[in-house]
Amino acid sequence: MSEARARLLKAATELFYTEGIHAVGVDRVIAAAQVTRATMYRHFPSKDDLVVAYLTQADEAIRARTAAARAQDATPEDIVRAVGTHIADDIQRRGFRGCAFLNAAAEYPDPAHPVHKAVLKHRKWFLDTVTELLAAAGETHPEPAARHFVMLRDGAMAAGCLTDPKPVRDTFLAGIEGLLKYRNR
Repeated sequence: MSEARARLLKAATELFYTEGIHAVGVDRVIAAAQVTRATMYRHFPSKDDLVVAYLTQADEAIRARTAAARAQDATPEDIVRAVGTHIADDIQRRGFRGCAFLNAAAEYPDPAHPVHKAVLKHRKWFLDTVTELLAAAGETHPEPAARHFVMLRDGAMAAGCLTDPKPVRDTFLAGIEGLLKYRNR
């Protein structure tokens, strides 16, 4: 990745996440990245391309954290807990403003739009991954359990930026423990 592309993506990530995608124009990203308009459009032919790159970078970070959790010498249940703990830690991160993917989906509701498609691609991967993890943990009905996990996550991500994140974090982690404890019932 070129230095200019990295600066554009870093600036876009900070601005889109903190202020909203539609609220931030290309000129703000260009100014924050300290590049020329031609450089911006050389790397990202449109703002939509930049938004998709922003979401792709967020997706790659979550995939890397999940892969790291899976690479640990741990039980399947502890891997599920590690994935949940990463999410719970994000909720308590300074400047937390919810889930970048849910925020983007709210701004781009058209399912045919490339940004919405990037959101759905990430969510499908995440649901599939949690399904695999819960199956490995012995859940005989991993798909509904994984949907439950994702719904817990979505609620925690929404609530975590609206109120004190500590009880949201604790409730989310307790929900994961409930899924693990009461599986197959």
